[in-house]
Amino acid sequence: MKKTKVKYLMLCLLAGNIAFSCSQKKKKEQETTIPAKYKMTTEIPASITTPDVVETSLGTLRFFDGFPDSNTVQKVYDNLDFQRGVQAFLRAMPAALFYSVRSGIRTFGPDNQTMLITESLLDSRTLIMVANTETVYNMAWLDTKDSPIVIDLPPQTLGFILDIWGRCVSDMGNAGPDRGKGGKYLLLPPDYFDNLPEGYIPLNSKTYGNLIFIRGFVVNGDTHPAVENTKKHFRIYPLNMASYPPAMNFVNASGKSYNTQMNNDFTFFNQIAEVVHEEPLEAIDPETRGLLAAIGIRKDKPFEPDARMTQILTDAASVGNATARVIVFDTRDQNNYPYPGSMWKAGFAGNDPEMSPGGVLDVDSRIIYYYNAWGVTPAMSLKMIGKGSQYAYTEHDADGNYLDGGKTYTLHLPPNIPAKDFWSVIVYDPQTRSMLQTDQQFPSAGNQRKGILVNQDGSVDVYFGPAPPPGKESNWIQTIPGKGWYTMLRLYGPLESWFDKTWKPGEIELVN
Repeated sequence: MKKTKVKYLMLCLLAGNIAFSCSQKKKKEQETTIPAKYKMTTEIPASITTPDVVETSLGTLRFFDGFPDSNTVQKVYDNLDFQRGVQAFLRAMPAALFYSVRSGIRTFGPDNQTMLITESLLDSRTLIMVANTETVYNMAWLDTKDSPIVIDLPPQTLGFILDIWGRCVSDMGNAGPDRGKGGKYLLLPPDYFDNLPEGYIPLNSKTYGNLIFIRGFVVNGDTHPAVENTKKHFRIYPLNMASYPPAMNFVNASGKSYNTQMNNDFTFFNQIAEVVHEEPLEAIDPETRGLLAAIGIRKDKPFEPDARMTQILTDAASVGNATARVIVFDTRDQNNYPYPGSMWKAGFAGNDPEMSPGGVLDVDSRIIYYYNAWGVTPAMSLKMIGKGSQYAYTEHDADGNYLDGGKTYTLHLPPNIPAKDFWSVIVYDPQTRSMLQTDQQFPSAGNQRKGILVNQDGSVDVYFGPAPPPGKESNWIQTIPGKGWYTMLRLYGPLESWFDKTWKPGEIELVN
């Protein structure tokens, strides 16, 4: 009995000690988690504080009274540099594109005197984004660093000048100040302060580097008149050499294989760095300057990322490229769909060359345009009845499926296709955004093609597939099994029924 009683008393004592210990521990925890009340203490909302442990998409982030620990610091900076890299890719895309266009032109000769001309039109061997197969292309790279550049423009052309950041300097030709009569233009550098000489149409650019792009028109299936018009009248030369202009170097670029496409890997950032180093600081807005500077691209310093930053920017380029492809090929903004329920999309919303309808930049439309095309100007976006050009594109069939090169499809274009000059349908490779390379030199159909079949009511049916339907060869565009494709409808000299939507293209229908 005594042993049992002693054991019982010992157990009670132990239980009491445990209870006392627990109460002391609880008291201590309360003292550490409940701040002491001081004279100036007020209630602080939990919404403005940071817990010691936060679960996020980056993983677990840890803090001591709001101070991040070393692992959290590293995670956040890695993520911040990555985010800035992705946004830099999407924001600086036009500069990388025109850097590549310039590189392509320079393979044929120096700036300010080399004019590429597609004497027998452009075909699918050239890597150039969503080009057409119906007009004579004329391209040159202009550099005003040493002098303003004189441009003697031929009559009856349609074109533009863009700076190296893709901004429109001016339309030219039929939709420009010369109204298709031709004339003398003077492209001024951003730091030009001298008096303007008389007899020129002055153009102000924010950058030294600029692309001039002029289209000549086919006459009754013949490119010769447009080619001769260019060679006879077109001249570019520095103003300080106006008394003795150098000879123009016209290069026939038809059938040539050369690349004008921007890079989609880490070297994208090398392209941007070169543009930033070459051009005035003021060529881009302070926010873009700051974004690029945050990843090491500055005018006053070489771009020399370390191994960590190179790895992050390599990832950022991959994600930026993926982001652009999603926005281009699976657009979620309904403003980019001109027809409710249709798969056709406009290249930019709001018919605004600045992509800022209502004064608000449409960032996705800007990505759509510069990843998928180049050269947006008023003549390509504003309502100009019978002038300029209009576009729609799609990569989906009527059922919402991506277009498959192993299947056969048809596109019905209703009567009275609204184009004063010409219309065309061209097939492109989603990888390069250039013409699809098949057995066909020109992967297109249009009213300038000989032999195209027109239905009795004036409508046209276009066929796509690996092989032509019997009897439809002249209206057929070849595709490749195992490969995707997409198409663009072009209208040159668009008419009112395009703008008021009383005419619309049919959907691309799968042929069973």
